[in-house]
Amino acid sequence: MTHILAMVNQKGGVGKTTTTISLGAYLAEAGQRVLLVDLDPQSNATACLGVDHRQLNSGIYETLLGQRSAADNILRNQTLQVSLLPSSASLAGAQVELVDMQGREFLLREALGPLDGRYDYILIDCPPSLGLLTINGLLAASGGVLIPVQCEYLALEGLSALMNTLDRVRRGLYPGLHVRGLLLTMYDGRTNLAQDVVNEVRSHFPGQVFETVIPRTVRLAEAPSHGVPISVYAPNSAGASAYRSLTVEILAQDGVTVPATLTKEGQYGA
Repeated sequence: MTHILAMVNQKGGVGKTTTTISLGAYLAEAGQRVLLVDLDPQSNATACLGVDHRQLNSGIYETLLGQRSAADNILRNQTLQVSLLPSSASLAGAQVELVDMQGREFLLREALGPLDGRYDYILIDCPPSLGLLTINGLLAASGGVLIPVQCEYLALEGLSALMNTLDRVRRGLYPGLHVRGLLLTMYDGRTNLAQDVVNEVRSHFPGQVFETVIPRTVRLAEAPSHGVPISVYAPNSAGASAYRSLTVEILAQDGVTVPATLTKEGQYGA
């Protein structure tokens, strides 16, 4: 069975794309078959894998419209051993064009259905909004929702709004929707505020927060401009170690044997 995880937060710049790419790369390194789905019109995940969305003839937009199957639009990154269902410029108009389509909230779930079993993990990078595209991501997330939470004060207020939205979706459309975990990102250990946010989130959502905390690092910020994830750009950096640790957590939760390459002492941790 394929684990489908949606990276969701209506606030931009919290690490959704970085988490999608980095987690996907390390899952692939662990021997998992991985598909990344770029559901964001900004096409950041597509660009982070070195693909120019302006040169694409077809992508996730055409898949949602039923013009081409998901399998026909998938690109393969041989270096990282991950697959990508890319975003293109056309996706920007999807919020309007999909409104009148029957079952518009379930288009992504239906499109990914034929891929069940072909991949071990499908990671969906949702846009920084709570619109129709994100709803599609939520309803496709059979494996749950992963919520990156930036370690700053205003993130807490946005998190409450997001949880209310998830509750409404759960009640009205998808009773099986669940939060896989909250991931604390952009942590700066030099500030008391960052630690206060960590404590607040763990206090308000006991048992729902990953042990791994992603630090704020220059290397993580630089990696996208090189079209590669942190696992390639700076594999010995603190950011890489943190995402290795997150991968270990997720694999362990799913009962998957964690390879020794990810658990060597000193090679992972927050």
